[in-house]
This record gives sequence, C-alpha cells and structure tokens, in this order.
Amino acid sequence: MEKRIDATDMKIIRLLQKNGRMSNTEIAKQTGVSETTVRYRLQRLTREDFIQIVAMVNPLKLGFGIEGIIRIKADIKAIHKVAEKLKAIDALYFVARSMGAYDFDAEYYVKSSSELKELIDTINAMHGVTDTDVTTVLDYVKERYDFGDLDVE
Repeated sequence: MEKRIDATDMKIIRLLQKNGRMSNTEIAKQTGVSETTVRYRLQRLTREDFIQIVAMVNPLKLGFGIEGIIRIKADIKAIHKVAEKLKAIDALYFVARSMGAYDFDAEYYVKSSSELKELIDTINAMHGVTDTDVTTVLDYVKERYDFGDLDVE
C-alpha cells in the first residue's frame, strides 16, 4: 500500500522548508494543530522517508572548491558490486542508479583538481566500470529544495 501525506503534513513540510529550525510549537500555531500532533507527524514523516531533517552545508565554505557529476557505465554483471564500491567513496555525496546511456549518476565534491583526478582514477579502476563521463559545475543557474507545489490527497 502506498503511503500518503495529507494537507497538514504538507503545511508542516513547507514551514520547515522555509525555516528548518522552526519549533514544533511554532509549527503548531501556524498549522492549527497541537504541538503533540506536530511531533507525531514529524516522527512519521521522517520514519517513512518523506522528509529528512538535516543541516545543509555550503561546500565552498568548507574548502570543497570543485563540484560536479560523474556518469558511470558498468558491465551489467557487475552492477551491484560497482554500486557497493561507489557507496563507499566519501567524495561522492549522491549516487543514483540511472536509466539511459549511463548506469549511475554520482555527484561529487573535492578540494582540488588532484583530488578529482584521484577520484576519477579510483572509479575507472573499479572492476566492472567500462566508461565514465565527468562534468564540473561552473555556476548555479537555479537551486531550490522546496519542489514547488506538490499535490496531496
């Protein structure tokens, strides 16, 4: 059975997208439900993976000057082993199995071009990896995390 969220859940999510540090008491005031209800709903939303409450960092301020995407092709017989090896690489903060010309999309942060070279060499040396395509982010044209208007039932 597919899990769903309702309009109250969505109001809570939208408030947290604007201010992730908003207290449960303030959320309760703005949504018209009790603080206990807010606490319960937040626990359910996180437990059921609708949301994660995390601190978003600015990688540039932390010294990571290079960011980008590595697309990876893998031998179909080695897909699961490649996935496990990619998950273990700290410089990759997002790894997704994808459909299309490449089997994985991986986003990375590194501090220098030498770290980027080391990362690419590590991935290319993995048993089962057959090709990589590396891009580097020059500038953000659009960046948002609120996902616009989401319909709820």
